[in-house]
Amino acid sequence: MDCIGLTSESPYVIMLNAAFLIPISHYLFGFLFLLIVFLYNFVEMYFIKELITGFRGQPVSLSFNSCSILYQEVISKCKILHGRFSSTPWLCSPHLQTIFLQFFERVPACNYQRQIFKTSDGGTIALDWLRNVDDKKPTIKGFDGVHSDDKTPIVVVIPGLTSDSDSAYVKHLAFKMVKSGWNVVVSNHRGLGGVAITSDRLYNAGCTEDIRKIIDHLHTRYPQAPLYAVGTSIGSNVLVKYLGEEGVNTVLVGAVSICSPWDLLIGDRFIKRRLVQRSYDRILGIGLKDYAELHRSVLPSLTDWDSISKISCIRDYDKHVVCVLGNFETVDTYYRTVSCSSYIGKVGVPLLCISALDDPVCTRETIPWDECRANKNVVLATTQHGGHLGYLEGMTARSLWWVRAVDEFLCALNSSSLNRREKIQNNTVLESPLNSSKEKAV
Repeated sequence: MDCIGLTSESPYVIMLNAAFLIPISHYLFGFLFLLIVFLYNFVEMYFIKELITGFRGQPVSLSFNSCSILYQEVISKCKILHGRFSSTPWLCSPHLQTIFLQFFERVPACNYQRQIFKTSDGGTIALDWLRNVDDKKPTIKGFDGVHSDDKTPIVVVIPGLTSDSDSAYVKHLAFKMVKSGWNVVVSNHRGLGGVAITSDRLYNAGCTEDIRKIIDHLHTRYPQAPLYAVGTSIGSNVLVKYLGEEGVNTVLVGAVSICSPWDLLIGDRFIKRRLVQRSYDRILGIGLKDYAELHRSVLPSLTDWDSISKISCIRDYDKHVVCVLGNFETVDTYYRTVSCSSYIGKVGVPLLCISALDDPVCTRETIPWDECRANKNVVLATTQHGGHLGYLEGMTARSLWWVRAVDEFLCALNSSSLNRREKIQNNTVLESPLNSSKEKAV
């Protein structure tokens, strides 16, 4: 008390003088520490958690019907789906997983052969067949797929939003499946893959007519080859919706859905919540705007190009482009109509669905857990981490966990008793009719 009374200086002045005595390097260290903590939380890092567990990763969670023949005969034999997913140590973040895959990750060299598919409305779709990975020969002009009597199973890959056969994750999947002895064809969306729009129509999240025609065409042309399909992101929404519409009548033997948005209405709300999500929304929105403007000359139905030129998010694109071309009254109407979560209960063929609970683009809130458990043809595999289509693993981040899981699942399914022209519905095997295709490929 006496010491305080002997000085006339303000305690705040004393504190300020004391603060000046602290070396600047200490302040810089403190600022750097706070910045690291902020960034660690901002990008949702889980490095410390993985470090504590010795980078063993988290176990894969499987949800399925207790009477599922698919689980008993196929999934039960898949070691990867009964194991763990461990992220690349320096990519322990859903955002780093997602971004690194898109912009920095090294991809295997893929030599595609292009087949042009013409639809009845004048549309043009590029079907890219991956040749043998050891084949270094140049592209053959006029390539028309594989031999019609080939019995090798075919997997059709449906890319995500603004993606095509040149996307990193598509190349990873195609390369892996060809290495396993499969024929792989990537069905590029209209206007993507370097092919111009030739009709007044673009693709969207619920446009199943194109993939239906392509699948029917492939079945007609290669009747002895078992057909499978893998959909990624928006492509998986299209695939699951198609499977729900077709039920047991599809000629597909089985399918895989990767990182599906499931419910577009909930997903639209989610992607606008936080700054980092809004960044994804803006990047994808601008990409879609460029996609529409690229084909402006062949889209007479679109007249409000002033609004289209200002598109900065996915919802704006859906409002000014998708709803106009698809005759949807509102954007929410479009989202409710095409969301594949409403169709999962009607899927009549073996379907594996893989989703990451930390997906920064497609939120876990949209996953239809109960609907997947109710359908005996569906098995849902969820992981704690993985990002959106990321799942990079290993110290060099050259492997995608979900690609290995898809390869193992499809190979197990193809060698099981479920590989036949018959579909499972409520544990009853039904004969599926053969579909004919009115489309042609040139």
